[in-house]
Amino acid sequence: MAEISKLKDIASQVRRDIIWQTFLAQSGHPGGSLGCADFFTALYFEVMKHDPAFQMEGKGEDVFILSNGHISPGWYSVLARSGYFPLEELATFRKINSRLQGHPATHEGLPGVRVATGSLGQGLSVAIGLALSKRLQGDQHTVFALTGDGELQEGQIWEAAMFGAHHQVDNLLVTVDWNGQQIDGPTHEVMALGDLPAKWRAFGWEVLEMNGNDMPAVVDTLSRAKERLGGGKPVVILMRTEMGFGVDFLEGSHKWHGVPPNEEPQYRALAQLTETLGDFPRPALS
Repeated sequence: MAEISKLKDIASQVRRDIIWQTFLAQSGHPGGSLGCADFFTALYFEVMKHDPAFQMEGKGEDVFILSNGHISPGWYSVLARSGYFPLEELATFRKINSRLQGHPATHEGLPGVRVATGSLGQGLSVAIGLALSKRLQGDQHTVFALTGDGELQEGQIWEAAMFGAHHQVDNLLVTVDWNGQQIDGPTHEVMALGDLPAKWRAFGWEVLEMNGNDMPAVVDTLSRAKERLGGGKPVVILMRTEMGFGVDFLEGSHKWHGVPPNEEPQYRALAQLTETLGDFPRPALS
């Protein structure tokens, strides 16, 4: 097991990568990306068994689907830092002809990305299909997926939840980023989600909860959740996070859901995030 201190160092650098990517592009979604940095780090550097020598089918390894594709800056960072593509490519985020589109896409052949996502509500269905495919092939590895809590307002999520439980898709581990925020405001004001633990249990899922901004808790809960697979039920983790976590003036507000920092906020944010692994190469700023 990787040391928690090392994982925290990686997560700090991932947060710096998120700030740099969205600043250079002057576009993107820093809020949710920052909140999920610990999850992405724990998943790729500790929990998931994956191979950066990417093959699209994902045979013989764990695979991950990012359903809430708008938080791609955090995912791109861990993909690059775990060896899927060159680190300097992060500087092309949301640029013309870049493989790092705002929402992950497959057309440009970016290693690590198996399906175009960002149309909210669809990723869980895709993840279930992949999990069933692994079952049919006798592949014992796990399919992981991440959704947003605002995304749970999509009806397709609950259709997929019913399907997954009915077909006992027990090689699937879904995490919900439960930060209580979405683009138009707090989720309880836009469309209240109700009792999420009770709701998922009623749909036939095994349910765990965790603090997604506490690295030991993230590693422990993901590991325990993976051990519960194979019991006849899909597993969901309801992950409490703070939007913008790690940067005080970004935390807890939907206003930074899809607003990149300009120059002054960028440097204020970077001053709060320790550079642990070295920032990615980027063009000189005028």
